[in-house]
Amino acid sequence: MGAVTNRIAVTPRSLSQGGHPALAALEAAGYDLLFPTPGRQPTREEQLRFLPSCVGYLAGVEPITREVLAAAPGLRVISRNGVGVDSVDLTAAAERGVAVETAAGANAQGVAELAIALMLAGLRHIPPQDTALKAGRWQRIEGREVAGRTLGVVGCGQIGRRVVRLGLGLGMSVRAFDAFPDPEFTPAGDFSYTTMEDLLAGADAVTLHCPPAERPLIDKAALAAMRPGAHLVNTARASLVDDGAVLDALEDGRLTGYATDVYDQEPPEPQELLHHPRVISTPHIGGYTGESVERATRAAVENLLRVLTVPS
Repeated sequence: MGAVTNRIAVTPRSLSQGGHPALAALEAAGYDLLFPTPGRQPTREEQLRFLPSCVGYLAGVEPITREVLAAAPGLRVISRNGVGVDSVDLTAAAERGVAVETAAGANAQGVAELAIALMLAGLRHIPPQDTALKAGRWQRIEGREVAGRTLGVVGCGQIGRRVVRLGLGLGMSVRAFDAFPDPEFTPAGDFSYTTMEDLLAGADAVTLHCPPAERPLIDKAALAAMRPGAHLVNTARASLVDDGAVLDALEDGRLTGYATDVYDQEPPEPQELLHHPRVISTPHIGGYTGESVERATRAAVENLLRVLTVPS
């Protein structure tokens, strides 16, 4: 099938057929919108069917491989409605001259607020007490207050900086590790950058806001270095955490709780870790707020129009 030069595929799960006013700007500019898999991620086979006819791709978190890109000779731009591009084969995209754009910072506030919410829910044991009460059991579990405790923030970019400020606002001391710390980031309160080793040893709660690495950042050794009884939150990438090591740390008491919003595949396969009574799991909702979807969609649309209006 030859390239249809005015077709754009729209696949984020937060956007469905006619689902957001910002998409009207694409139609007003003369583009036809294709919603191939409303409400779910497309499979590789589906991508191979719909992308050959597209010039633009407003993409969700689905993998975009070299094979998929090779099947789309008319594709000029992939515009993510988020910040992550680890699901895109960037080398293959560059080789084919396909621009890859992101909505930088669009979901930062939503993810930051979720990280803090998951921390508080874990430290106050909200999910198990809610479940017990709904089942007719009056089960009270002693929790911990966060004021005066230490929050460790791994990754101090747009999301991490918001988490820092929220933690300080709760009366916490906050320590951050970043590979490239910004010396101009000096929020009011008990905040400082530190080493990863000192962060793990001193934090009552650790929250991850960094890009993926070649191997898990939180592995058996990292968990052994953490303060006993700490709480771990991951709203960044599933690959940052060794699930088996986290399960062991929960069982032996090194961790009092773990909360995650991210998975190797969505939805995740049933696994022991996610069914553990001291694990809170949410279905990748960090950026799924009305405000974040609004910002991300408008940024993604603007990026598409900017690239596609430049002559190829």
